[in-house]
Amino acid sequence: MGTEFIDLFNEWSDSYDRTVQGKDREYREVFHDYDRILNEVSRRVKGTVLEFGPGTGNLTLKLLESGCQVKAIEPSVKMIEKAKEKISDFEIYQGDFLHFPEVNSVNGIVSTYAFHHLTDQEKEKALRRYGNILPSGGKLVFADTAFVSDDHKTYMIQRAEENQYHNLARDLKTEYYTTLPVLEKLFRNCGFHIFFQQLNKYVWLMDATKK
Repeated sequence: MGTEFIDLFNEWSDSYDRTVQGKDREYREVFHDYDRILNEVSRRVKGTVLEFGPGTGNLTLKLLESGCQVKAIEPSVKMIEKAKEKISDFEIYQGDFLHFPEVNSVNGIVSTYAFHHLTDQEKEKALRRYGNILPSGGKLVFADTAFVSDDHKTYMIQRAEENQYHNLARDLKTEYYTTLPVLEKLFRNCGFHIFFQQLNKYVWLMDATKK
């Protein structure tokens, strides 16, 4: 992951929580059932968990409340500041999906609304590294926007444009959103059993187990 999205994350930090709460009309469908999505991710892991892209710390709080020990990796300094306002005495390391401190004895890896910031090539590189970190039976649970096909992605972009959701349409065009067949191949090639569950019109749960 390059630095192309860091300015966006820093700029978004002040309004992110309002957005996920449905206050931004353009992104309301993207974050529909946001709390349920976080719960679906957090309930599937236990023990020591590596979290990528915690943002303002919403999933982190769920993980800590469930008894997990969390090591969080976030690229945005502004997001880290917001997360620390919610979670005292908790260390969030600056880094990203590909650049982070060495970790040991991790039972699970989680992320929400962030994996699309990697190109497909970078996704594969990251998944191979995670396969080396996790033990056999370890869990990788992501929730992110994905599409069943390229045609479906095109349709959703056109739908956003017709609704005059220009920011959403631009994001769907310029960020690295991919399709379920591509994701399935990447996970399987990197040594994971994977299944998908749709959580809203945009977001899919990716529940992967290390072989």
